[in-house]
Amino acid sequence: MPAATPPPVADLQQIAQLGTMPALMRQLSGLAGCTRPIRLDGWRTEIHAPTGEVLHHLESANLPAGNLLLRCGNRRATRCAPCAETYRRDTYHLITAGLTGGKGVPATVAAHPRVFATFTAPSFGPVHHRRKDARPCRCGTLHGEDDPALGTPIDPGTYDYRAAVLWNAHAGALWARFTIHLRRELARAAGLTQREFKNHARVSFGKVAEYQRRGAVHFHAVIRLDGPEGGDTPPPPWATPGLLADAIRAAAARACPPALDHGGRSYEFRFGPQLDIRTIRSADFDGPTPVTERAVAAYIAKYATKGAETATGALDRPVRFLAELAHLDISEHARRLVRTCWDLGADPELGDLRLRAWAHMLGFRGHFSTKTRRYSTTLGALREARAAWRRAQAAEHLHGPDTPPADEETALVLAHWAFAGTGLTPGETWLAQAIAPAPGTEGEPTRA
Repeated sequence: MPAATPPPVADLQQIAQLGTMPALMRQLSGLAGCTRPIRLDGWRTEIHAPTGEVLHHLESANLPAGNLLLRCGNRRATRCAPCAETYRRDTYHLITAGLTGGKGVPATVAAHPRVFATFTAPSFGPVHHRRKDARPCRCGTLHGEDDPALGTPIDPGTYDYRAAVLWNAHAGALWARFTIHLRRELARAAGLTQREFKNHARVSFGKVAEYQRRGAVHFHAVIRLDGPEGGDTPPPPWATPGLLADAIRAAAARACPPALDHGGRSYEFRFGPQLDIRTIRSADFDGPTPVTERAVAAYIAKYATKGAETATGALDRPVRFLAELAHLDISEHARRLVRTCWDLGADPELGDLRLRAWAHMLGFRGHFSTKTRRYSTTLGALREARAAWRRAQAAEHLHGPDTPPADEETALVLAHWAFAGTGLTPGETWLAQAIAPAPGTEGEPTRA
């Protein structure tokens, strides 16, 4: 806990006078550091159905905090770092399972063709950037890594803000088109019809969206080629990483959702020319610059907890009124992107894009992490495994380690909960920070 944080003496004294300090700290420890928990009023009763015996009864008013406290579960690191860390670890385990096996996925998937691909947006105008060869930007400046000018237009007056926002809004549809074309290209390369392809192979992937500094979305994806039943079956002999990479290039070039005609102009949505495809090797690969399973999983998981903050700074929640822009600490480039969303969102012809609702995301309204059904386990399964572990810990605390858990088939649970707010009091916040586990050491298992 930071030494600079002064303790709220009055609030802590009140808690101490109530004599609930030890119990409150136990309740707060269950939040694992969550900074904005959800507070609920209500009750829960567990009844043994055959006999009617009350096994356990919980009243929120009797809890030390006066409410039931639940972790917010927000995936954004800017909103709740501890909950975002849980989401990041879950994403890491999900991606790793699809690369090396585990959590219901056979270890044989490590031998399937696998690539790590990055799909970028096209250019909407020259922006300030750092060159890999250490040459100056086209503006003549050698920018530092933290230069706030990076990603901003060299000439804001000619930058195509409308095309940038509309591209973000159609990025999800573009990815869907890409997956269709990828299966077509693989079938063509194998000499199969599209109908025959599903009897020989299946495409599995896990992907995450990331914002470039200029505010354009791009995708990082692990793409795997399996047998017809997914990871449980071996791929056909013709399936190679090279064939998969060639098919990805062809599909990315062909993918294009229907053009949008608006304001006397036709907008086409395609991926940019900077398509990066790398074969994923096993961790013991000793060739030059290996792309290993762990490195890929860690890279994808890192971006699963971010939103548009790379481009917009502190803007991590919806903009309700345009007047809010004047009070936001964001760059002028981000401000213009948000304003463009707001202006276009007023047009009924673009109502389906919901640009005003997603202005804080610069028009992008898709999921940040997605996967195919057969790629690996699910985030839901990982959360349920963690919830089951917590229930077991709670039952042991209530009934003792030697008491067998209640049979879920004979236990009747009655409950009523109502939302009572979010966050902690100053004293609760100070105590929660004092007992919060170090990042990445929460100690809760992730099993499936």
